[in-house]
Amino acid sequence: MLTAEQLIAASKANVETAFGLAGKALEGVEKMAALNLASAKSALNDAAENTKAAMAVTNPQELLSLQAGLLQPAAEKAVAYGREVYDIAAATNAEVSKVVEAQLADAQKNIAAFVDSAVKNAPAGSENAVALVKSAVAAASNAYESVQKAAKQAAEVAEANFNAVTTSAVKATANVAAKAKKAA
Repeated sequence: MLTAEQLIAASKANVETAFGLAGKALEGVEKMAALNLASAKSALNDAAENTKAAMAVTNPQELLSLQAGLLQPAAEKAVAYGREVYDIAAATNAEVSKVVEAQLADAQKNIAAFVDSAVKNAPAGSENAVALVKSAVAAASNAYESVQKAAKQAAEVAEANFNAVTTSAVKATANVAAKAKKAA
């Protein structure tokens, strides 16, 4: 049976965990805001430079060459931005996952301690019920571990796919830019 002190300690720990998670989420939002601000500044500077360059063009060939020269850097910046967004999201998710995993590990320990305490105090003849409860707790623990492993594998596959797509996009853009320069 839980005592008042144990309940108060658990409540305090839960409040600390909630505020810790909120802090991690805000750190992620702060990083995204900084990234977006830096990207907006860069885009404004690029637009100013590109406009100046376009105003200096004296013939159609120069314009085609300018356009071809702008294509690849723009694509590379877009890929870099996407990568940074992904990295921020992945880092924030990793931090939150650590906290959640720690909380779940503590919960599993508490459930195991509760079951052990209940087993010690179980009346004679309840061995089948005790075995059933232990089996259910073990099955739930195994199911959670399986889901956790599957989620980690899915995240690894998603990251590999993201990397493959971004690499492919950069190569395709480089090819298009090279062809455009040759045509110009």
